[in-house]
Amino acid sequence: MRILVAGGAGYIGSIVAEFLLNAGYEVVVYDNLSHGFRAAVPEGALFVQGDIGDGERVVETLRRWPCQAAMHFAAFIEAGESMQDPFKYLRNNIAQTIAFLEALLAAGVDRMVFSSTAAVYAPTPEPLTESSPIGPTNVYGETKATVERILMWLHRTRGLRYAALRYFNAGGATATRGEDHRPESHLIPNILAVALGRRPYVEIYGTDYPTRDGTCVRDYVHVVDLARAHLLALEALSDRPVMVYNVGTGVGYTVREVLKVCREVTGHPIPAVEAPRRPGDPVMLVASPEAIRRDLGWTPQYTLRDIVLSAWRWMQDHPEGYSAQAISPAPQALSS
Repeated sequence: MRILVAGGAGYIGSIVAEFLLNAGYEVVVYDNLSHGFRAAVPEGALFVQGDIGDGERVVETLRRWPCQAAMHFAAFIEAGESMQDPFKYLRNNIAQTIAFLEALLAAGVDRMVFSSTAAVYAPTPEPLTESSPIGPTNVYGETKATVERILMWLHRTRGLRYAALRYFNAGGATATRGEDHRPESHLIPNILAVALGRRPYVEIYGTDYPTRDGTCVRDYVHVVDLARAHLLALEALSDRPVMVYNVGTGVGYTVREVLKVCREVTGHPIPAVEAPRRPGDPVMLVASPEAIRRDLGWTPQYTLRDIVLSAWRWMQDHPEGYSAQAISPAPQALSS
């Protein structure tokens, strides 16, 4: 099979593309490089630079390199920014995704693995199941919940087979690929940036939440475990036309607990400064991963310490992220 990976030059998309290639799939990475990096595209993948909202280019790509399924990682992902600039998120994550889906179906691609998020849920102190109430607290989560409903209607009306994977907090790295967001808003790389001397301190946003130490609680899942979940979901689409799964560990950590693990791994004191809450930040997001474990046999293999250790190694080996890294020789499929 050949798979179209939209957003395959980004953090999670590039690692999933690498895993697809290692599993024997052919891969076409489709990315506009607004947040991704050409150097992140794995060797052996075709590369097309383009927007998911450019339906003609998507169709042209699929006509030249027919694909049997697509994976969609091409979204803006910053919850805080989505509250400050909602139209940016509504336009890209919903409107452009609609154009992308229309182009896929026009080209005969009727299988999709969608990168969704735990932010679709209404926050609760209990582990979230797939039947927990939907109630996003930020525009980002709302865009993902909206696309999930669009996928459901396209399944009913057009026969689209899809898996929506609701990630919890992705982290960690492989030996060759890791996080390089600009600006970076994710907790673990920002903490580790202090240990590397790139930042004077890390901010703790909100210390008055109703949690065990006053800081937010999140479920951290290793990006390698996420990649495995994508491959399992892709394979299961042959037998299961619709899948919606949480992808998390079932264990929640506060911000202060994550900071403690980072201090232990790096051996650095990592100063922290308390700051006000950010709009749209839920108190707690912890997965119940029982459904994907039961149906697909997926279980997380890595702990929070593993996540931090792999991210720390990657950041030490790539002090400038992808900026100084040679571009892998993935061939350019279509000219820009």
